[in-house]
Amino acid sequence: MAWAILGVAGVLEIAFAICMKWSDGFTRLVPSALTVATGLSSVILLSMSLRALPMGTAYAVWTGIGAAGTAVLGIVLLDESASPTRLLCITLILAGVIGLRWVSEA
Repeated sequence: MAWAILGVAGVLEIAFAICMKWSDGFTRLVPSALTVATGLSSVILLSMSLRALPMGTAYAVWTGIGAAGTAVLGIVLLDESASPTRLLCITLILAGVIGLRWVSEA
């Protein structure tokens, strides 16, 4: 269950970053409110997952999901670069997240 909670926290971390971009420096009300809600929810769920998962692993997985997911959505939604090198780097982040899950004791 801790891994599922951590996965949801990672998805909320992606939503947090996208909403922050759309808030335009916290000048738009709805995206700003969503930024606060998703960020807070993400951290709360991360802390819940830490009850059962090693802190270093959980934090690395959480940030990896957030970083890779945000980069992919940046490509899809915000017309950011999809260069082969960038896609390789995103793949390496995901490989690290998967590797940490495989070697975790929890």
